[in-house]
Order: sequence, then C-alpha cells, then structure tokens
Amino acid sequence: MAIIDARRSRLATRAWALWGWAEHSYPTIIQTFIFATYITSSAFGSNTDALTAQLGNATWIAGLIVALVAPVIGRRSDRSGRRKFWLLVNSAILIALMVASYFVKPDPAYLMFGLVLYGVGAVIQEIAMVNYYAMLKQLSTPAKMARLSGFAWGLGYLGGIAMLLIALVGFYLPAHPWFGISTDNAENIRFMFLLSGLWMLIFSIPLAIWVPELPRDESVAKVSFIQSYRDLFAQIRRLAKQSPDALRFLIASAIYRDGLAGVFTFGAVLGSVAFGFSHNMVIYFGIAASVVAGIGAVIGGLIDDKIGTKRTIMVALTGLVIVGLGIFVFAGVGSITYWVGGLLLCLFVGPAQASSRTFVARLSPKGREGEIFGLYQTSGEAMSFIAPLLWSITVSTAISAKVANPTVWGILAIVLVLAVGLALLIRVHPNPGEVQHD
Repeated sequence: MAIIDARRSRLATRAWALWGWAEHSYPTIIQTFIFATYITSSAFGSNTDALTAQLGNATWIAGLIVALVAPVIGRRSDRSGRRKFWLLVNSAILIALMVASYFVKPDPAYLMFGLVLYGVGAVIQEIAMVNYYAMLKQLSTPAKMARLSGFAWGLGYLGGIAMLLIALVGFYLPAHPWFGISTDNAENIRFMFLLSGLWMLIFSIPLAIWVPELPRDESVAKVSFIQSYRDLFAQIRRLAKQSPDALRFLIASAIYRDGLAGVFTFGAVLGSVAFGFSHNMVIYFGIAASVVAGIGAVIGGLIDDKIGTKRTIMVALTGLVIVGLGIFVFAGVGSITYWVGGLLLCLFVGPAQASSRTFVARLSPKGREGEIFGLYQTSGEAMSFIAPLLWSITVSTAISAKVANPTVWGILAIVLVLAVGLALLIRVHPNPGEVQHD
C-alpha cells in the first residue's frame, strides 16, 4: 500500500469516496433512468418495443468488449502504477460522452448516435471502475477497507438520488425549468446530460488533487497483452486446485450478478415502455428504487449475521426470481404491478450484492484479499454481456411472434440468468474456508 502522509490520508480517502458520488451521475442519469428511457421513447420510433431490443444490443456488445479487455486492463493497472491517471482519463471520456448526449435530439435520425454513445459509455465506465476499485488497497488498511468501500457505495447512491431530485424539481415538474431552459425539443431532458457531465467534472477534482498516484513497482516486469491473459488463466487454475468451492462461487456469482445488473439496466425501460410510466413517474420510481435498495442492503446485513451469508444470497435470489415471474404474470393489471414488483426487486438486490462481497471476504486468506477480489471482479466482467444479450433475443422474438406488450417478456431473460446463478450457488459449500496457499 502506498505510504500516504498522515495529514493527507483523510483527505485522500474522502476524495476517493467522493468520486463515487461524482460518477454515479452516469449510471443514474444515462444508463438507467433518463437517457435510456429517452432513446427508447416514441420520439425515436413508433415501435418502442423494438427500441428496447436495440438498447439491449448496444448493452450486450458493450458487455462483450468489457469481458475481453477489462480483466487484462485490471492486471496491467496493478503493474503500471498509473491507476489514478487512467481513472482520470476514463472520467474525462465519460464526461465528454455525457456532454455529447445532449446533442441526441428527439428524432429517429439520432437513434444510432445515441446507442453508440450509450454502448461506448458502458465500456468506459466499467474500465474506470476497474482502476477505481484497485485504488482502494492503496488508500486503506485491510481492517478499514470494507468500511471505506461501503461508505463510497452509499455516497454513490446518495449522489444518484440527488441528481434525480434535481431533474424532477428543476427540469421536469416546473412549467418553466431552471436557467430558462425550454421544454421544446426535449431541451429540459437533454440539459440533464450536460448537468451530469458538469457534476462529474466538479466532484472528480478532489480525487485529482488529493489522491496520490501509486508508483510503479520497478521490480515487476512489463508483460504483453497475451501474457496478461496467460497469467489470469494460470491464476484460475491455481484457484480450482486450492479451493474448488471458491471457484464455483465465483462462477455462480458472476452469472447472478449479471442478472442483478440487468435489473437496474432495464428496470426503468420496463417501467416506461411495458408499463407506461411517464418521464416524471420514472424519476419518482428511480428515487424510490435507490432508497429501497439501500434499505435492502442494511436488512441483508442483519439477516446475514443470523442465517449465514450463502443463505442470505439464496433468499435474495429466490425472492428476485419469484417477484420477476410475478411481474410478468400480472403485467396486465397495470402500472401498480411494477410499482410493487419493481421496488421489491430493488429490495432483494441490495442483500444479494452486499452478501456476495461478504462471502468473498470470508474465503479470502490474509494477504491475498486483493487477488481473490480481483478474480471476483474479473469473473463478473466476463459474464456482463449475458443478460443484455438474452434480453435482446427475448424481446426481439416476442416482437416477431406479435405478442402483446413484447418488452415485458424481457424480464424472463433476467429471471433466467438469476435462476441459473441460484442453481449453481446451491452446489457451493456454505463455508468453503480460506483459499489455501500453494
């Protein structure tokens, strides 16, 4: 861990956590609640169900790229010692993409431009998170790492809620939005993309100033892109030999975590296209969903201590599968189905995410936490295209079959991914023990 002057240590850790507040403007405003629902609205085509399938295509292609490059980028980041530099570069690109999103006008001619921005942003954001999480070890001790990570996670959610409230109060509800912004040509919606970029720029400055760069370890030789993959596969083989249950958990969690990501990626699109949520209603739902997810994580932590980590994850995944099927079955009832079911999904997502990290922490031996958590992150990235690919296939098939409300069928794709992850998790020992040294 990099040696940080005591006087700057607190500033450095807080600045690192504040980047979570800054960055969350992207997944909240762009990926989920505003831009994603904007480019799948009737302004970009009369068949909004087909638009959701195209959004799925952009997402799974981005996920496949991430699966190919992010694992190696993470390993090379550990060796190069330029994590802060690349995080700031990725941040600058995300900011530029948010600014560019403002120029996606509500016209079908701009759909492809919007989808490309969305896909590129998904790739850059994941790569940024690789470097961001890697910086955690250099800023904290093992004893305080979970606390700092949890603080940054919570701060990110609060940042997302703050942005949604600004969108609602300043630009959606008023007849005359702030700063004299017009409602013509979706100007009030598109201005939120500019504001998101400005938000990230401002709150990334503390990280640029106060978080030190990790110096390169000159004792570690540079390796090629191909060698990085060889090292990764060798690491996986060692884990399979040392702790088969740990490897089984990494595989199972990679699959169901992709399903969890799908809940947030397509959650707002389901609300707007399949259940007729207005722009304002999507924002209300987004605020409620963020709060409920946070409450769910707290409840999950309390349950985890009583029934065990694996059981907590299984209860959460089972709840997600049941609720997802319920949303599909009762979709015809109307928007109340998604208000209840969608928020229940968010309630179960929190415990599944939090307890998964706890499970990894418990099987990681002292001194090898970074290695095991690195594999945890890598495995998740490797599977990040499955749910969006199945979403796109399912919705497209439903459109071809001319069924009513084809977008709602997309939830079956997410349920399938979660169910497969749950089935694989059943085979994992509830207490696999620490990974053994060679």
